[in-house]
Amino acid sequence: MQLETNSSQRTLDAVITQRIIESPYRRISFAEYMDLALYHPEYGYYASSATQIGAAGDFFTSCHLSADFGELLAEQFAQMWSLLQQPNPFTLVEMGAGQGLLAIDVLTALQRHHPDCFACLEYVIIERAAALIQAQQRQLRQFIEIGVVRWCDFADAPAVTGCWFSNELIDAFPVHQVVLETGQLKEVFVSVIQENSQTQFVEVVGDLSTPKLEEYFNLIGIDLRFVPRSQRESPPYPDGYRTEVNLAALDWMSTVANHLQRGYVLTIDYGYPSDRYYHPTRSTGTLQCYFQHQHHSDPYRNVGQQDITAHVDFTALEKQGKLCGLNRVGYTKQALFLMALGLGDRLTALGQSPATDAQSIQESLRQRDSLHNLINPLGLGDFGVLIQSKGVDSTVPLIGLMGEIVNTQKKRE
Repeated sequence: MQLETNSSQRTLDAVITQRIIESPYRRISFAEYMDLALYHPEYGYYASSATQIGAAGDFFTSCHLSADFGELLAEQFAQMWSLLQQPNPFTLVEMGAGQGLLAIDVLTALQRHHPDCFACLEYVIIERAAALIQAQQRQLRQFIEIGVVRWCDFADAPAVTGCWFSNELIDAFPVHQVVLETGQLKEVFVSVIQENSQTQFVEVVGDLSTPKLEEYFNLIGIDLRFVPRSQRESPPYPDGYRTEVNLAALDWMSTVANHLQRGYVLTIDYGYPSDRYYHPTRSTGTLQCYFQHQHHSDPYRNVGQQDITAHVDFTALEKQGKLCGLNRVGYTKQALFLMALGLGDRLTALGQSPATDAQSIQESLRQRDSLHNLINPLGLGDFGVLIQSKGVDSTVPLIGLMGEIVNTQKKRE
């Protein structure tokens, strides 16, 4: 856990160290540490991540592969607009828009293929990182000029009729880390020591910083401290079992629900339902770090220079949404979602391409590979897609969920 010597890292190390020294017991929660490492306005990872995302950076998202991802999402948004009786304005709120690639693809597709919907469109972006906002504004200049796109803070977000949506957002929310010690739920904190003139972040375990951590497990119906009824039974969760709790995701869901007047919430991310997320065999949690397309599990390396993520608990999002007045429309996998929206037709069309020149053939092969990557069951295709709603007639199914409906019917047969 020895800290590296990059100048910006040293500055961020000093900021985090000072925060620790000024805190009670000289420690901060892992969630606070992760928030500083990722979101410090000057030195955090996302403060300069506009050049760190994509094929040449630390990670890429679905929209980096091709425009097809955004174009297919646009088909779903157009149907949502229709099911909402074609409101004007129809507001799409994208949270965590990265470099603006998904926004440009969605907007271009709606303008080209659904002009009536586009004429009613208001596209709002919520983004914390100044560097990313600048990248988004460069990308979306043509739509800014005609007044379609604007930015706002999460706290000042409007109450909309439309859809709040995100792609790979919640996995980067700061998480608390908890661990079982002698059958008791404890929290992992971050402290600091000086050793050989080097500053090192170290982990210490203590009582929970907030009762919300226990309330979280009550919400999702998971009991990590289950006590066997007899000595012949082994506790399902062994001592040392460690995992994450994303309290920020619950707060986020509450805010989104409160700012949705009528419409949908669409969440795409990697994660599991609670029973899989907190399975006894997943004893070290899901926390991962990404640096130059390499992943590891040490969040104390490359501080401020690497992405830190944890998988999403979709059950928690669904149950918190229900408490806040949202109805579950459906949950599916990205592969089924995109196939239902027409990705299969695109693959078929590429396979029937009449192209004979080498350049066109190579482009078709590249595009086909990109589409396959979007539905790869070992990668992006396994991402979860959760759709919730408020004030919507649910008798007409959403196009993107038709694949899950068919799949469920086949299983029942």
